[in-house]
Amino acid sequence: MTTTNLNRITERRENTLHGLRVAITGGTSGLGLALVREFLGRGAHVAFVARRREHVERVARHHPPAHGIVGDVSKKDDIHPIAMQIVGVLGGLDVLINNASDLGPVPLALLADTGCEDLERALATNVLGPFRLTKALLGALGSSAREGRGAVVLNVSSDAAINPYPGWGAYGASKAALHHLTRIWNEELTEQGIAFLTLDPGDMDTPMHAAAVPGADPSQLKRPELAARELTDAIGELLLFMNSERNVPETIR
Repeated sequence: MTTTNLNRITERRENTLHGLRVAITGGTSGLGLALVREFLGRGAHVAFVARRREHVERVARHHPPAHGIVGDVSKKDDIHPIAMQIVGVLGGLDVLINNASDLGPVPLALLADTGCEDLERALATNVLGPFRLTKALLGALGSSAREGRGAVVLNVSSDAAINPYPGWGAYGASKAALHHLTRIWNEELTEQGIAFLTLDPGDMDTPMHAAAVPGADPSQLKRPELAARELTDAIGELLLFMNSERNVPETIR
């Protein structure tokens, strides 16, 4: 591919991302905060969700275009207020990124030593939260798809969803469930113009990774800013593909 063609593809992807209405959960630290900054830098309209009011207010204060929403996706009663605020402040929704995650027991523990409450919390945050929030926002995403804007849900996964790492049982099992949930939803809703992605950003230098592996060398871990750029590019490329498919005449498909 020539440099000119590559530049054209990059420009088209950037144009696709400009003006997008994007919601990000877990948006006050680590990958979530990097995603907030990345989408803002590409001209998107961003709403982010996190549990702690002081953290939400701090991030919103330092990133004035972004809309901060206080809520806990692991709590059923918080879901509809979060969804209503997302649609209200953005005027609709084109992209939902379910990024908020919970490790389960900290320090990490073998499954036999994992408390039921720790497993329940991981499942509530990593599976039920994304399920409920996505379900609550399907109407807004469907409207975006019908308007030709495209609609994408990205569920942030992990290699622990595939590989059975000792000590990562609660986290890995919950991410495995999210991974498969995403694939099923994509099969069911692609025809309606809503696409689902599940991507593993890799091992990153984040507070969550530090809590899971306290002795890890940060210099050997991926920067969350790089992971955010990769995930954002993937969404942009998917939207480009969806737009090109939509513009192909029915007679030649």
